[in-house]
Amino acid sequence: MKVQIRAYVPLITTILLFSDCSTIKNTAGGGVPSLKETYKNDFLIGAALGARYIQRSDLRADSLIKRQFNAATPENVMKAGIIHPGWNTYRFELADQLVEYGRQNNIRINAHTLIWHNQLPGFLRNMEDADSVRAFFESHISTVASRYDGKVYSWDVVNEALNEDGTLRNSIFLQKLGPAYVTEAFRLAGKAAPHTELYYNDYGIENPRKRAGAVALVKKIQAAGIRIDGIGIQGHWQLGKVPYKNIEESIRVFSGLGIRVMITELDLSVLPEHAADPYPHGLPDSVQNNLAREYETLFRLFLQYRKQISRVTFWGVEDGHSWLNDWPVKGRTNYPLLFDRNDVPKKAFYSVIDAGKK
Repeated sequence: MKVQIRAYVPLITTILLFSDCSTIKNTAGGGVPSLKETYKNDFLIGAALGARYIQRSDLRADSLIKRQFNAATPENVMKAGIIHPGWNTYRFELADQLVEYGRQNNIRINAHTLIWHNQLPGFLRNMEDADSVRAFFESHISTVASRYDGKVYSWDVVNEALNEDGTLRNSIFLQKLGPAYVTEAFRLAGKAAPHTELYYNDYGIENPRKRAGAVALVKKIQAAGIRIDGIGIQGHWQLGKVPYKNIEESIRVFSGLGIRVMITELDLSVLPEHAADPYPHGLPDSVQNNLAREYETLFRLFLQYRKQISRVTFWGVEDGHSWLNDWPVKGRTNYPLLFDRNDVPKKAFYSVIDAGKK
């Protein structure tokens, strides 16, 4: 088990984070602004929520979420392996809790995800019979999407169906159902959830070759007369290598198809891709400064396209819970988000706020 090294946080900061005042207070007595309020006239600001947030086992983080975000995406609890673990077995408890949490706190839920090649139920992974795969495919989409129709704002109907060159990934769904499975997933989702927006979500689709594949997918769905409302650019980028030109071009191209654009899983890794653990005890000021500048540049770009972008969602709430701490190198410490491991705003947070002041 990895042990996180936590910096000392003054008691007054923790107390004030629990308070009922309208803004979180810092130790200097100044008010910490709200992301959702800063961008309320531009786009939704979201975060990915794991089970501990959904179950409210971390009250300090719960307070932060309510004050900072007006959208949320479940990290895992709506993925097929968790919500549909057996052929006739569904486990809706955590997903239901998330939906209720959103309702109570005016947080729009983007449900994630109906069809993905990863985190599948065990019974499906090695299934050879195409008719059985199709039966799962149809019943899973219809059952899960219909349960939350009108209760969630949107669904990531299909997730990461493309290879880097824009061709379809060789998933069990492609193998058993053929290339039309993406269109069919949207048809089934549209029938089951007529009051819910339907999105395609993927990483790397800001890059030209993969973008072309995404455009072809969207056009194929539209040509079939089937509804697709938006596309999510995941936004897992690396400090110093953010492809701004490609991001901007992708926003233009995707919105030109008549659909909404979302930045859906935003984080900025501060580590070289295969580095061991260069900052195990904290991020140097120089890297903090670079992270702040990069985030500010990104959000200034997003604001240029506020009419095309409907949501920006961070993939996590604070650094300690980010998936990047253990990927692609196990056990290393990353710092990709706007809040540190004690839920305290980083310099990058204030740079995003500054960008939103326009």
